[in-house]
Amino acid sequence: MKCKSRWIIAVALMLIVGILTVLILINFQPGPVQPFNADRAWQDVLAQMEMGPRTPGSEAHNQAVSYIHSELEKAGWKVEIQETERMGHPIRNIIAKRGSGSPWLIFGAHFDSRFVADNDPVIANQTLPVPGANDGASGVAVLLEMARVLPKNSDKQVWLVFFDAEDQGRIEGWDWILGSRAFSESLTGKPDAVVVVDMIGDADLNIYREKSSDKAITDSIWQTAAGLGYADNFINEEKYNILDDHLPFLELGIPAVDIIDFDYSYWHTLSDTQDHIWPQSLAVVGTTLLTWLEGDLGAK
Repeated sequence: MKCKSRWIIAVALMLIVGILTVLILINFQPGPVQPFNADRAWQDVLAQMEMGPRTPGSEAHNQAVSYIHSELEKAGWKVEIQETERMGHPIRNIIAKRGSGSPWLIFGAHFDSRFVADNDPVIANQTLPVPGANDGASGVAVLLEMARVLPKNSDKQVWLVFFDAEDQGRIEGWDWILGSRAFSESLTGKPDAVVVVDMIGDADLNIYREKSSDKAITDSIWQTAAGLGYADNFINEEKYNILDDHLPFLELGIPAVDIIDFDYSYWHTLSDTQDHIWPQSLAVVGTTLLTWLEGDLGAK
């Protein structure tokens, strides 16, 4: 009788250990990437637009920092704010981190709006700040929705970085891409790839290959987009050489690409509002990046 009891206890213990092992494996295995939710990303655009132009030093800029930080924390990311200075101006880059494996990938977007709408056809408008629906809010929205749907347990190291002070060049006392320069110079290691998204909400989305971007990573992302049926949006031709947040990384020998639709007639005007962008464009870019991230990446 005692032998039978011991046998039952042993079998029960084995079952318990097996169940616990399965639960642990499930908990620590990377989960599937959820679909990109265009409606939620669109709400991120609207939330930023309600703040007003997020020009450096403004209350709307402060609100943007708080909003991005809060949304990232709610999505379960480890978040920090890099506070530094460039050209006498305070810089606040928002950095979200997840995972510790390989490859190490950084996705970036700028969140500031330009001080002056110097491309506006109405001269009186050229001293007013840009609303920044496409030029700022769209890239932020894509990264925030990626933050919500990426698996919590990943075999990759992923950072989402929201750059400050990207858009203030040709203004006295300022320059372009100050936030990304400050961030890139602070890195103590070398990421495998940096992907910058900027102005990707245009209702007529035409993203050409940016000329200075890393060729291998560009190939891989554009192939992913074509496989998803987005070849009309990710056009497999070079067209522009853009001064953007990817350049500081390239200068340091870090592979980086710029995903940007520069054929946007409302750039740096008061008409850069939500009326001229489209939730589906956010989804095209976000879905492409999520699929690329889940796959082989083609990164070095």
